[in-house]
Amino acid sequence: MSLPTTSAPEPVRADQDARKGAAAVAIGFAVLCLSYMLNAMDRQVFYPLLPQIREEYGFSLDQSGLLATGFTLGIALTGLPAGYLLDRLSRKMIIVVSVVVYSLGTLAIPLSAGFGDMAVYRLVSGVGEGVQATAIYAVIGAYFFHRRALAAGFIGVAFGLGVFLGPIVGQAFAESADSWRAPFVVFGVAGLVMAAVLFFTVPRWMSEAVAGRSGTADTASYEHIPASPWNRGTLGIGIASAISGLVFYGFLGLYPTFLREELAFEPAQAALAASLVGFGAMVALPVGYLADRYDQRLLLAVGFVGSSLTALAAYRFADGATAQYVLAFLMGAFASGVLFTNCTTAMQRAVRPEQVGRGAGLFMLTYYVAAAFSGLLFARLVGSMGWDGAGLVQLTLLPIVGIAALVLVDPRRMNVPPKVARA
Repeated sequence: MSLPTTSAPEPVRADQDARKGAAAVAIGFAVLCLSYMLNAMDRQVFYPLLPQIREEYGFSLDQSGLLATGFTLGIALTGLPAGYLLDRLSRKMIIVVSVVVYSLGTLAIPLSAGFGDMAVYRLVSGVGEGVQATAIYAVIGAYFFHRRALAAGFIGVAFGLGVFLGPIVGQAFAESADSWRAPFVVFGVAGLVMAAVLFFTVPRWMSEAVAGRSGTADTASYEHIPASPWNRGTLGIGIASAISGLVFYGFLGLYPTFLREELAFEPAQAALAASLVGFGAMVALPVGYLADRYDQRLLLAVGFVGSSLTALAAYRFADGATAQYVLAFLMGAFASGVLFTNCTTAMQRAVRPEQVGRGAGLFMLTYYVAAAFSGLLFARLVGSMGWDGAGLVQLTLLPIVGIAALVLVDPRRMNVPPKVARA
C-alpha cells in the first residue's frame, strides 16, 4: 500500500517562493551591476591608451579629443528612442542586444585604418553602451520604485569600480602584449560572454516591472506630476545633466593626455590617476541613500561646487602625482558619484511611473549630447587658452550654469517623499 503524499503547508510554500524570488532578484541585480561595470571598463580603457594611439596614427589634439568623448554621441542619440522602446518592449532583450552591439564595436577598434573608421567604431560602441545604460536605469527605476536612488547608487558603485579597473587592467594587457590593441580584444570578448550571462540570469518579472514589484498594486496618485515628460522639471534637470556631461567627460577625455604631455607623468601614473576617478565615483552608494531622503537640488549644488573647485586645483595648482591622485578621486566623487547619480534619478522622478523609460532616455540625451562634444571643446580651449585656461572655463565656471538651472526644479511636482516635497 502506498503512503499518502503530503505537501508543504501554504505559508511554508509561500515563504519558500518568496526566498527563491528574493534570491533571483539578488542574482539578477548583481549581474546587471557586473555588466555595467564591464561597460565602464570598456569605455574607460581608451583614455590612457590615447597617447599611444595618437602617436601611431598621427592624430591631432582635436581629433584625439573627439575620439575620446565622441562615442558618447552614440549614447545620446539612442537615449530617447531607447526610452520609448523600453516602455513598450522587453527591457531584458534590449539589454542583451545592446551589450552585443557595443562589444562588436570595441572588437573593431584595433582594426581601424585611420580617424574616420575608428570614430565610427567608437560611435557603435557608444550606441550599445547608451542603450544598455538607459535600459538598466529604467529597470531599477521601475522595480526599485521607492528606493530608486539607492539602487542607482549600487549601479554607480559598479560604474566607479569599472572606471577604476579599466585603465589599470587595460594598461596591463597593453604592456604584456606590447600593443595598445590587446585590451580592446579582451574587453570585446568579455562583453559577448556577459550578454549570454544576462540572458540566463535576469528574471523577466524583474526587468519588466512597471511601478514596484510585479503583482504589487500601485494605488498612489501621480496627478501632481505633469502629464507630459516635457515639463519644467525635466528642463531644469536636463540643463543640469548637460552641464554635468560637459564637466565630467571634459575632464575624463584628455586628463591622461594632460598628465602625460603637460606634467610629464609616466604611463602607469596617468593610468592610476584615471583609475582613481572611478574610485571616487563609488560614493554613489551613500549619495543614493541620501537622495531618497533629502532634496536632490541641494545634493546637485554640492556636486557642482565640488567639481568646480576640484578642477580649478587640478589644472592650476597641483603638479605632483599625489595631489593629482587625490584630485582625480574627488572629481570622480563629485562629478560622477553626486552629479550623475542625482541627475539620472531626478529625471525619472520628474515624470510619471509609466514614463520611466522616457525619463531615462531624456537623461541620456541631455547628458551625453553634451559629453560627446566635451573633449573637442576642451581641446579647442586648450589650443587657445592653454590647459589651465581650458580647465577654468569648461570645468570651473560652467558648473555655475548648472546650479542656476536648479531654480526650474520644483520637488512638489515630482515623485518624491512628502517631507522632501514640503522642504
